[in-house]
Amino acid sequence: MSKKKAVVLLSGGLDSATVLAMANQDGYECYALGFDYGQRHSAELIAAQRVAADLGAEEHKVVKLDLRVIGGSALTDDSIAVPEEETSGIPITYVPARNTVFLSIALGWAEVLGAQDIFVGVNAVDYSGYPDCRPEYIDAFEKMANLATRAGVEGKKLTIHAPLMNMSKADIVKRGTELGVDYSLTVSCYQAQPSGAACGRCDSCRLRAAGFAEAGLEDPTIYAGSTGGS
Repeated sequence: MSKKKAVVLLSGGLDSATVLAMANQDGYECYALGFDYGQRHSAELIAAQRVAADLGAEEHKVVKLDLRVIGGSALTDDSIAVPEEETSGIPITYVPARNTVFLSIALGWAEVLGAQDIFVGVNAVDYSGYPDCRPEYIDAFEKMANLATRAGVEGKKLTIHAPLMNMSKADIVKRGTELGVDYSLTVSCYQAQPSGAACGRCDSCRLRAAGFAEAGLEDPTIYAGSTGGS
């Protein structure tokens, strides 16, 4: 019997790498999907290539978009600085409609592949407060997906899997480590250098470092200005 196919959103960061490993563990034939959307750096795209190869994705596709056209985020507008201290409310690193755009394209590829499962690494515990990372959003998108597609109308139910939703960053790191994820291949920093070296100060860097510390595991991240991990 052939494996069930799944589209896995893969950014090159810690969470999405863990989700790819989890989908593999669940027996899916994984098709990794990333986006060159005009983000501040391409280091995460290179990281995604490494992760997809290391975890044996059946295919890794990168879709080119230009969300800089609308801007509105520190990740798509160079005139807006990435915060290096905690902020209240939804942070300026939120990219308007990003997950909706990404999941919509994943949905299209899933239909083409004949896949009924899409995996995404959103999390509502140790996260930055983005509205499109909440369980009610994922539930609503899944309902829409089954209304908007031929597969859904023909009774081939599409499922959006968010296995990290209720996990702490420490739990995510522990689970990924159990599944053999090589986190040295990943890049989490919002303003990483071309080499992938992290700033160590942005929200994503702080969450990652705290997760490894709480898990009692060494974070292999290389930081700008250093020659080793921390």
